Amino acid sequence: ATRLNWLRAGVLGANDGIVSVAALVVGVAGASNDFGTLLAAGLAAVIGGAVSMALGEYVSVSSSKDSQRALIAQETRELLEQPGEELAELAALYRAKGLSEETALRVARELTARDALAAHLDAELNIREEDVASPWHAAAASAVSFVAGAALPLLAILLPPEQLRVPVTFAATLLALAGTGAAGARLGGARPGRATLRVVAGGALALAATYLIGSWLGVSGVL
Repeated sequence: ATRLNWLRAGVLGANDGIVSVAALVVGVAGASNDFGTLLAAGLAAVIGGAVSMALGEYVSVSSSKDSQRALIAQETRELLEQPGEELAELAALYRAKGLSEETALRVARELTARDALAAHLDAELNIREEDVASPWHAAAASAVSFVAGAALPLLAILLPPEQLRVPVTFAATLLALAGTGAAGARLGGARPGRATLRVVAGGALALAATYLIGSWLGVSGVL
C-alpha cells in the first residue's frame, strides 16, 4: 500500500509537470518563437514548479507526520498511566469486531504482552509507528517526478524546427498525458479509458487556451 501511494504520487507529480510546463511554453510560443525566450520560460517553469511541488509536499507530509507523532505520544502516555483501562479498551475494540468477550480479552492480553503500543496504534488508529512518512523523502519524490514530466514538453518545444515546435509539443504532451492518465487509473483500480480521456481532454484544453492567449498577446504587440 505504501509503495502504491508513492507510485500514485509520482504519476500525479509527473502529470502536473507535463501540463503546467507544456501550457506555459506553448503559450509563450504563441507570442514568440524565439529560442532564448522559450528556453528561459521553460526553465523557469521547471525550476519554479519543482520547488513549489516539493515545498507543498513537505508541508503536507510534515503536518501529517506531526499529527501521527502526537497520537503516538498520547497513546504511549496512556499506556504508562492507565494500563488497565487501555487493556479493557483494546478488548472492547475486538469485541466490536465480532469476537466473544473471552476471546477478545485473550487477544488483547496477548497483543499487549507482545507490543502494547503497536497493538493500540493498529486497533485504535490504524497506523504503524514505522509507517510515519518522511517529509524530505516526499518532497524529493515530488520534485523529481515533476521534473521528469516537465522535461518532455520542454524538449519538445526546443528541439524541433521552428515551424514544428507547437505541433510536436501538442502531440508529445497529449501522448504523455494519455500514459500518465492510464497509469494513474490502473494504480487506483479504475478503468483507464475514462480517466485517460479526462486527463487528455483537460490537457488539450489548457494547451489550446494558453496558445490562443499567447497568440493574441503576440499579435497585439503586448509581448
